[in-house]
Amino acid sequence: MKNDWSGQTLPHPAGRRRVVGDVAGVDRARPLQSTMDRVQGLGPLVEMQVFGQKFVFVTGAGLAAELCDEQRFHKGLSPALEALREFAGDGLFTARDDEINWKLAHELLMPAFTKEAMQRYHPTMLETVRELFAMWDAQDGPVDVSVGMTKLTMETLSRAAFSHDFGSLTQQEVHPFIPAMIAALSAGQRIGSLNAMPGASVFAKRVRARNQHHQDYVDSMLDGIIAERRAGEVDDRDLLGIMLGSELDDLNIRYQILTFLVAGHETTSGALSFALYYLSRHPEALARAQAETDVVLGPDRDAEPTYEQVAKLRSVRRVLDEALRLWPTAPAFTRSPRETTELSTGHTMRPEDWAIVLLPMVHRDPEVWGDDADEFDPDRFLPERSRGRAPHAYKPFGTGMRSCIGRQFALHEAVLVLARLLHRYDLSGDPDYALRISERLTLMPEGFELSLRPRTRTTGETPWPETSSSGAPARS
Repeated sequence: MKNDWSGQTLPHPAGRRRVVGDVAGVDRARPLQSTMDRVQGLGPLVEMQVFGQKFVFVTGAGLAAELCDEQRFHKGLSPALEALREFAGDGLFTARDDEINWKLAHELLMPAFTKEAMQRYHPTMLETVRELFAMWDAQDGPVDVSVGMTKLTMETLSRAAFSHDFGSLTQQEVHPFIPAMIAALSAGQRIGSLNAMPGASVFAKRVRARNQHHQDYVDSMLDGIIAERRAGEVDDRDLLGIMLGSELDDLNIRYQILTFLVAGHETTSGALSFALYYLSRHPEALARAQAETDVVLGPDRDAEPTYEQVAKLRSVRRVLDEALRLWPTAPAFTRSPRETTELSTGHTMRPEDWAIVLLPMVHRDPEVWGDDADEFDPDRFLPERSRGRAPHAYKPFGTGMRSCIGRQFALHEAVLVLARLLHRYDLSGDPDYALRISERLTLMPEGFELSLRPRTRTTGETPWPETSSSGAPARS
């Protein structure tokens, strides 16, 4: 884990100090964004030194493509991911390539994301969207977008993964599992951030002790659900049922459920939240996306897309793709070489070395995306503009065999949710709001609110119904 790169010195920000290295310039509240600011213009391969630990970042699309070569490189585990293993063990996200449970679970769960499986999840996605709208319709004033989207995606995933309803969208009280999971996950992240500091083991021990009751609650609840399902008739209606009929033991099944809950719901809710933020700032893109939902879904503002119709919402999909380009909610992945190799930069990299591919910078590389790479433009993903684009320049779901297994689930849900929302509401944001990004395991807009009004026909002739399909009054 020392990651010393054979003692090679890479480009780094000015102001490095003895012992502490580059710590002085790191904003603990926004480490990713402050790192992006500090390494801007230093080249495609840069380093930040924190006490004795070297953090190496890839910021250029060309070098990122090189590290995406599966013949030469594979997934590496940074200190943050190593720390998360205390929470999610050898689940799909945190497992090492050579761990047998990773290969077993990956092969087992691939069929859970086929077209046939996605068609089974589609009604669940529609159900949770209806519940979100009923919750928003009952509120006065603007809605907190990220809060609503996180509740939505958590419910969708928990119902699809293990047929459990946490009541996030229908009950006032928060299910205790949710804050316990967040606290346990935050403890793991904090331990990861402490790893490079002197006395890290002492601090880590204290963090574990303070948060062990959260981890115990999460573990016991999931173990109870697994035991109850195992005692009954096993079926494959959800991910848990598929795993119960396999060679995975109950501990690893728990790790896989935690992996899907943590890695799956926040990434999708963040993508939706960023997409809505950019649409609220770009009325032309908003109008195009809403016009498309009118064509596909028709005049009824409560119309629900069929499974087949989701794929026809291409303008909506381009909005999501562009939002994920600018702010990929899983903002980085780590790579290590399979054997000692020389990079195109001239640096040597050994199997024990690792580099973090910093996606928000790779996705803004002007050599691939042009001089306006910082601007929101969904038309970048039109077929005629995407054709011939450099490979591996766009990687919001990771790369290679360790890329996100639930990608199709996430995209189908996100397009469905965004289309329904745009079709049902006219939206507007506070013009004085400046984008603030919360850095958790994923990236998420913070404090972003929208005012929602029932949409009327674009011709202005006849209003759409003023009630939802469940009979709840529309918000004003």
